[in-house]
Formats: sequence, C-alpha cells, structure tokens
Amino acid sequence: MSALHLISHGPVAELRLDNPAKLNALTVDMLKALETHCATLEGDRDVRAVIITAEDAKAFCAGADILAWSQLSPGDFARHWVRDGHRIFDRLARLSKPTVAALGAHAVGGGLELAACADIRVMAPGATLSLPEAGVGIVPGWSGTQRLIRLIGEPAVKEMALFGRRIAAERALALGFAAEISDDPRAAALALAERLAGTSPRATEIAKYMIHAAAGEDSAAMIEALGAGMAGATDDRTEGVAAFRDKRTPNFTGV
Repeated sequence: MSALHLISHGPVAELRLDNPAKLNALTVDMLKALETHCATLEGDRDVRAVIITAEDAKAFCAGADILAWSQLSPGDFARHWVRDGHRIFDRLARLSKPTVAALGAHAVGGGLELAACADIRVMAPGATLSLPEAGVGIVPGWSGTQRLIRLIGEPAVKEMALFGRRIAAERALALGFAAEISDDPRAAALALAERLAGTSPRATEIAKYMIHAAAGEDSAAMIEALGAGMAGATDDRTEGVAAFRDKRTPNFTGV
C-alpha cells in the first residue's frame, strides 16, 4: 500500500503523505500513487477542491527518498526519476481543481517542490523551506529552479539552492509563497477549501486556467483548453458532430 493516500471529505479531497519513518520522503510508489490520484481527482465532478497534507509533525516532506534514487545510473536518474517526477508534479500543478497545501513542518527539496505545485499554501509558524540538494551532489529536479522562481523570485531561490539557507514561515508569507500562517495548517487549508462550495466549479476552473496562462504554467495547453471550452459550448460544435454522425454537410451558423 502506498504511503500517499487520497481521502474524501465530501466536496474536499485530501492528498495525505504518510511515510513518517522517513519524514514523508517521496518514494517511487508515492509518486506513482500521486499520478493515479490526480487522474482520479480530474474525473470526480463531486470534488471541488483538494488539500495536500502530511501525517508527520517533524516534516511536511523531507524531499525525495535518497535510497530510492541513489542506486540509479546517471541515465536512469535523469530519464526516469527526474523526468517522471517532473511530469507527475506538473500533473498536480495543472489539476483543474483548486489546491491548498498545509505545511505543518519543514518542506525540504522535493517536498518544497511538491508544495509549490499547490495553488496556495498555509504554513505553521515553525515550518521552513529549503533546497539542500547541492549538499548531496545533485540539483533540484522537480521544478525547484523553474516553478519556484515564478512564485518567490530568483534571489530567494538562489539563497536556498546555492547557499543552503532556509526560509522561515514569516518570510515565506512576505514573499507570497504562503497565503497565511496558522497553528493548525491542515484545519486552515480545509476551511479555505470548503469555501469553494459556494462558488461555481466551472468558473474556478476557468479562472485557474487563465491565471496559469498568464503566469507561464504550461501556457500553450491552458490557452488551448480555454479555446476548446469556448468552441465546445457553441451550437456549431453540436451541428458539426451531428453532421458527421449523419454523414451530411454541416450547416454552421456561427452561434
């Protein structure tokens, strides 16, 4: 059984890291589970929002499990561990449902990159952010030098990735990485997610696509998704499909 669970709370789903023996470090099985859960969430129309939480009080996520990747050849490390992880994290970041990450403790390396995939984040007062990969001879590989720069800027990322500095919760709030600081980040994240019950799910989905297109989060796909949605809502689309089915020339009206 994977140490990453998908739990239902009615209209809110919870992705919960549960690998406390390794400070919630991400394993191959956890990455595979995350990809599967994202596919499940996309297909569940009853889910309005998603929160990302962790079971362990010592770390939200200590990053990638070193034992999971240290035995790989350089080629397999680049082709599979890094690229597969990047693809899966992108899937989470581009989920159509709004997401909130609850950081009850430290987000390290891949754990920080995981938190960066959420739409907004809530941090505990003692939680910190760090990118310590250089200390074991590697570099951030799951968007730490890309998506994270869009969120908090080049200087802050350089502080962590080059100089090994940790960023505390108060500074994360000032940088815009955290939406708020709470003594109970999970409860705060759940409260934020539950507010979406009174909003239009289609409107929030479209707004997320628009914001991602502006921010450079897979702009091409976001723009095409918006265009496809507009075209799919027209009478011309209905007529075109009907004409194809009936093997006749369509009578488009531009409506």
